[in-house]
Amino acid sequence: MDDLKSIIRDIPDFPKKGIVFKDITTLLQDAKSYQRMVDLLAHRYIGQRIDKVVGVEARGFIIGSALAYKLGAGVVLVRKPGKLPSETFSKTYDLEYGTDTLEIHRDAIKPGERILIADDLLATGGTMSAVVDMVQAMGGEIVECCFMAELDFLNGRQRLPAGKVFSLLTF
Repeated sequence: MDDLKSIIRDIPDFPKKGIVFKDITTLLQDAKSYQRMVDLLAHRYIGQRIDKVVGVEARGFIIGSALAYKLGAGVVLVRKPGKLPSETFSKTYDLEYGTDTLEIHRDAIKPGERILIADDLLATGGTMSAVVDMVQAMGGEIVECCFMAELDFLNGRQRLPAGKVFSLLTF
């Protein structure tokens, strides 16, 4: 995995001073690395009867869509408010500097469907915790929350269902 990790570049002081941003665009633009990353993630879920993959705005769409294709599953989008055209279910959650809100179509997940939630990076876990709450409120069975990378020093997985978190890469 070190070869994949080495492709992800660090951007110091982005989006604000003191933060080192993990820029995954360098991995995504490298065809072989992107394909390998998707294949490694998808391999984990083959044969687990995933009904839908939930992708979290915006980079989670890139990973979630590719995984859904590989797994023969549907794709569900979780977006910022006002971006989905039909009736939505929303969740407001706390951030270190305020609050944010996410939305999902009310008819996107049916009770009992097996759901894989995908995003690019697990940091503090706030966003993913909100997505987990929405999926569970809609009756979805969470197979796992999967990430291309995790900043493990931020302990985000502690906010997510125990034993239901997988990260391909850790920093």
